[in-house]
Amino acid sequence: MKLKIQREAIQNALQYIQGVVDKKTTMPILSHFLLQVDDAASLMATDLDIALKGPLEAEIIQKGGLCIPARKLFEIAKEVEGELLLESQDNNWIKVTSGKSTFKLMGLPASDFPALPEMSHTDEFAIDAGQLRSMIEKTVYATGDSDTRYTLNGLLLHLIPSKDDIELKIVGTDGHRLSAITTRVKGALSEEKKLILPKKAALELKKLIEGSSDSITVYIDKNHLFFSRDGFVLTSRLIEGTYPNYEQVIPKSNDKQVSVNKIALLKALKRTSLMSRERTNAIRLDLEPEKITLISMNPDLGEAREEISAQYKGEEMSIGYNARYMMDILNAMDGESVLLELQEPLSPTLILESDNRNYTCVVMPMRT
Repeated sequence: MKLKIQREAIQNALQYIQGVVDKKTTMPILSHFLLQVDDAASLMATDLDIALKGPLEAEIIQKGGLCIPARKLFEIAKEVEGELLLESQDNNWIKVTSGKSTFKLMGLPASDFPALPEMSHTDEFAIDAGQLRSMIEKTVYATGDSDTRYTLNGLLLHLIPSKDDIELKIVGTDGHRLSAITTRVKGALSEEKKLILPKKAALELKKLIEGSSDSITVYIDKNHLFFSRDGFVLTSRLIEGTYPNYEQVIPKSNDKQVSVNKIALLKALKRTSLMSRERTNAIRLDLEPEKITLISMNPDLGEAREEISAQYKGEEMSIGYNARYMMDILNAMDGESVLLELQEPLSPTLILESDNRNYTCVVMPMRT
């Protein structure tokens, strides 16, 4: 195997796979990527749950294939200044030459690389890359990291077919907060589906489509999802299990409404939470007509208090939150103002963008 590659081309391709390769694995092959050179060059990486395969623009001199340490070649590509010549040698070594710099890396046989799932599918849909990226950003922060409630460790893709298109809902929750966003996409679907995409796959997908305005085609198989763009295919194993009924969590009868400037609330939360307990991040909001007072108390440190203006005409009420959960929600929201819809101090709070009812956030209050 022998090929010439522009530094930017190999650097960009290796950047995509850095999050896919498994750096802490007991299987050395999973910290490598497969460089396959036939009539065209391609690279593949996997951690056995997700996989990425894509084209590599190169001048092919000799065909072949080899598994190459992904992190080390990426570091080399970042530091050299000219094009790279990659040449396989005996016993799975690869020589990397750029200008007057020469590196030798110990590789592994191409035959050792795990087989990737074939891109078969029964259903598919297409979605704009920018729209999909935004939907992931607005929901993935709410996913869990639980060893027991493993179905919460991913995003729910709830697909509901209609005559002309598909309603797509993406939902993230960790049991303390929930984020859900809805859109309509083009495609063919045999039946309603609820698919759980692992958080890592969602984050790698977001990275893959960063800055793209292309359409992404999503293929649905029994145990996998395939995301295809510009020759790149990200494959993800689905999380097995039943996702909680998220629609039951979203309150329908919250009758108290607060409208507040998003940036003002976010900055006040950041400042006031400086004095909250690190373990709970607890902060109290005192609601009064036309204002909110934010209060945090820590017996070991002291307290913080800040007042901001708000549009609220209901009765006075105090309600406690985890400040970090509130800040995560506000950071994901667009627009100048947000709506908080409440009922009782310990009932779920609904948080909405003022001009977008397709995006819904719920946070559970806490005792302060």
